[in-house]
Amino acid sequence: MRIGALVVGSVAALLMTIVGCTSVTGGTPVVDAKDVPAYRTSLSASVSASAATSSVRESERQASLTTEAVHSTCESLSTSSADAIDTVNAFVTAFNADGGNVAATEGPAVDSLNKSADLVESSLTDALPQELRDAFVAWIDAARAVAGAITGRASAADFNNAIDQLNDSRSNALRLCDASY
Repeated sequence: MRIGALVVGSVAALLMTIVGCTSVTGGTPVVDAKDVPAYRTSLSASVSASAATSSVRESERQASLTTEAVHSTCESLSTSSADAIDTVNAFVTAFNADGGNVAATEGPAVDSLNKSADLVESSLTDALPQELRDAFVAWIDAARAVAGAITGRASAADFNNAIDQLNDSRSNALRLCDASY
């Protein structure tokens, strides 16, 4: 009995589908003029919402790229400049000491300065804010200038000026880095 009811129900459902799909409705398609303004408003709101969402996502993506670039370059400067300053201080100590071994400290100081400049320079990207980028470039230039002053046997006044530029550029860049975190 259950099987019979199942068969009859299935046949009825099949017939309703066939009959429903084969009937044609007469008439002419006409736009309901009173609904057009509501449709246009709805479409415009949908497009505006989509554009706003896309704009927000792009802004978030750009902010993320900037944050990543700032953190990467700041970290490069922070670690490599500390090493460079330490080796330059060792050079200055040897230079100021009577009979100091300047030759043993000159090479490491120059190498460390150039390594820091190269590392910071390689981490510069267009995503960095211009003020921070300028501060990093000032460090790069100052590090190379001190390295040149060491290898060029600059006068004490010129060397001290180069060191002042190095310290000022490092302080400025690290201050900007701290402000960006």
